[in-house]
Amino acid sequence: MKGDIGVIGLAVMGQNLILNMNDNGFTVVAHNRTAAKVDEFLQGPAKGTNIIGAYSLEELVEKLEAPRKVMLMVRAGEVVDKFIEALVPLLDKGDIIIDGGNTNYPDTNRRVAALKEKGIHFIGAGVSGGEEGARFGPSIMPGGSAEAWPAVKPIFQAISAKTDAGEPCCDWLVTTVQVTSLRWFTMASNTVTCS
Repeated sequence: MKGDIGVIGLAVMGQNLILNMNDNGFTVVAHNRTAAKVDEFLQGPAKGTNIIGAYSLEELVEKLEAPRKVMLMVRAGEVVDKFIEALVPLLDKGDIIIDGGNTNYPDTNRRVAALKEKGIHFIGAGVSGGEEGARFGPSIMPGGSAEAWPAVKPIFQAISAKTDAGEPCCDWLVTTVQVTSLRWFTMASNTVTCS
């Protein structure tokens, strides 16, 4: 069985998003730089699920359906760039890298442009709602390579929080990304932004 999406980073937010995706019927491939963390997750919170462990980036990519969707749930900044650099040689044109961290939007715009030259799509996706939101329904604010949205939309809209009318708190926002700024505005104004 191949995975629908891969998630790199098994801190609480990454684990909870993976469990949420699993609960919504998606097969997730989970990876962490520390192999022991993968084992702990698979034998702990993920025990008895369809979640697949991967102990290297090569194994992660190999276990994903095309177009491959790889979500980074790691600390913003240089760590994201290092993972992108390591992933690019393993991916094919049309594959997608998603940054789910609190990245400054100019960094996201830079990554969108750099990866476009290689034929790889990049999405910056603000994930709001904290640990509980990640587990049971966050607000997700994706932007970046619009061509990638149809491939990730079913996953993101299934796992997101829902409005009282049942609409997902997730929709495509912008191609030039300023979604992290929107996330901080939303948090500061204590409102929920859903479309």
